[in-house]
Amino acid sequence: MAESSKTELKKPLIKKISELRPLDSGFTLTVKVVDTKMVAPKGRQARTAESLVGDETGIIVFVARNDQVDAMKEGSTLILRNAKVEMFRGSMRLTVDRWGRIEVTEPADFTVKEDSNLSLIEFEMVNVVE
Repeated sequence: MAESSKTELKKPLIKKISELRPLDSGFTLTVKVVDTKMVAPKGRQARTAESLVGDETGIIVFVARNDQVDAMKEGSTLILRNAKVEMFRGSMRLTVDRWGRIEVTEPADFTVKEDSNLSLIEFEMVNVVE
């Protein structure tokens, strides 16, 4: 019995935007693209876009790179697999690196909650000394 549990596939961790915390990783989200703008990082050749994506619990900035930019069309519904939260100047940004996947899917039936933007919350790193 212990042998079969080793070969079982691990179920993906499905989250909602409101459940995201700094440095979370390895989760799956279904989101709608609210808005996208191209950004040009200094000294880089990569195409980069910042998209506001959300679900019924809130919105967050998603950083799309290279081929990912093509999927970031306003109104699109996406499944973000193996996504992670990165910190940028004290605020959360959602990304999918080369170990993850972005899938364009059928339009979702939820309304995006645009008045709860997790990327506007500033976090501060505090060192705790025991």
